[in-house]
Amino acid sequence: MFLGHYAVAFGAKRVIPMTSLGTLFAAAAMLDLIWPVLVIAGIERVAIAPGDTAFTPLHFEHYPYSHSLIMSLLWALLFGGGYFLYKRSLRGALTIGALVLSHWILDAVSHRPDMPVTVSDNMLVGLGLWNSVTATLILELAMFTVGLLIYLRTTRGQDYSGKLGLLGFVLFLLAIYAGAIFGPPPPSANAVAWSGMGQWLVILFAAWVDRHRTAA
Repeated sequence: MFLGHYAVAFGAKRVIPMTSLGTLFAAAAMLDLIWPVLVIAGIERVAIAPGDTAFTPLHFEHYPYSHSLIMSLLWALLFGGGYFLYKRSLRGALTIGALVLSHWILDAVSHRPDMPVTVSDNMLVGLGLWNSVTATLILELAMFTVGLLIYLRTTRGQDYSGKLGLLGFVLFLLAIYAGAIFGPPPPSANAVAWSGMGQWLVILFAAWVDRHRTAA
């Protein structure tokens, strides 16, 4: 998923409204922030295989350290624990940890059976939502709409940057999503990994918008 992860991050603002949206986005996308680094390093592998699923041409060959269930639990513990040490908020730490873990759950719904449970790759799961473009679009756009509405009800813009900036941010995310769906397949696995590093721009954009909004 893409928008689905960010939908959960938007919605989490209601639970911990004083936490930056950038932090929430980073937690929800954490596995995908680790993954491209490991692909570039040659530790994990992805291939370009149009038709592997209807929704994406990416064939995820080996990614147990970023996307296995057991490692997702570890990443959730590390991110949530770090948040607790910094903010001394148990509620915030649990929410951040849940966001990290939600990534694996949503990916397990989306992917074909290629999501590892352990680092050994012996057990792979996936419900295969990506086998249907229509079903994927309906679910992700519905999630995104609900998450965004929760965020809008939880915060209000302090200035034009907070109001128009949020609109621009939403359009930016939708444009990236449309490009990923309807654009041509990426030229190489390394190109996928380097473009994946661009998610840090999304996180910075989210943090900037949120600085111009306040809890309602």
